[in-house]
Formats: sequence, C-alpha cells, structure tokens
Amino acid sequence: MAEPTWLAKARTYVGLSEIPGKRTNTTIAGWLSKLKAPWKDDETAWCGTFVAAVLQASGLVPVKGWAGARNWLDYGRPIDRPAYGCIVVFWRGQKKGWSGHVGFVVGKDKNDNLMVIGGNQGNKVSIKAFPRARVLGYEWPSIAPLPERYDLPLLDSDGSLSGDEA
Repeated sequence: MAEPTWLAKARTYVGLSEIPGKRTNTTIAGWLSKLKAPWKDDETAWCGTFVAAVLQASGLVPVKGWAGARNWLDYGRPIDRPAYGCIVVFWRGQKKGWSGHVGFVVGKDKNDNLMVIGGNQGNKVSIKAFPRARVLGYEWPSIAPLPERYDLPLLDSDGSLSGDEA
C-alpha cells in the first residue's frame, strides 16, 4: 500500500525544530510566507501551519483558518476512526476550550495510543504517542481512505505521551 502523498511529504520534515528566541527556522518562515500568515515567527503555535504546509505542498488546499487546530475538524471528510494518514485533532488544555493540536496518524503503539506525526510537538516535527481520549475528530483530506488504511501499523514508542504541543 502506497503512503498518501501528504504523509510522505510530512516525513521529510521529521526532526525540523523551531529556533528559540528572536530567530525563526527558515523552513517554518517559508511555510508561513506561502500560507500568507500575518506573523512570521516560529514562537507562535505552528501545528496547524505544519499540516497546512504539507497539504499545500501535496497539491491540496488547506482549511480556512488553518492556524487553529480545531478548525481542521471542518476539513475534508469526517471519519469515525483513525486511518493511516488521516488528520487527527486533539483537545489541549480543556476539552471545551479553543486550544488544540493537529497532526497525521501514522500508527499505534502497544498501549493502543495513536502515533502522530506533527509540528510543534516538543518544538519540532516528530512522531509522538497521544491518548485516544484526547481525540476530538478524524478527517480524511479526500474522498475516503482505502479500507486497509484502518489497520494501523504497530510502532515502537518509549511509552510517554505527548504533553508539549504549544
């Protein structure tokens, strides 16, 4: 099964980090410029920027308001369970608040946590484990995922759950 184009693109950025302080990572600054963001720094939460930039580079149009993680709940086609390559939206802080986190599902770990590639996870692009209890929704960027994409691959995890997405 071929990897979705957006997921293959996302993987090319694993390890890319923001730069603390006044300087900004040039790749992140480039994403912000292409997306016509009104800010230019990597100190602003950039998980939505990462998803938007990856989709844009893959020929897809990002959601309106792409910077807000929860806005991705209105993108593509909602699906009822995680699929390999889907967009996943999590609550952060408070379930009913405005803040959130967004990334792409790449698998699960032995504890059935979702393994997610995303930006601004520990201030970099990384693959981290997230509890399913934090999920607000799953979205597929096109018509529908192939049935076999619902069989998530088992990935190694250090057992710690992501808690630094801001």
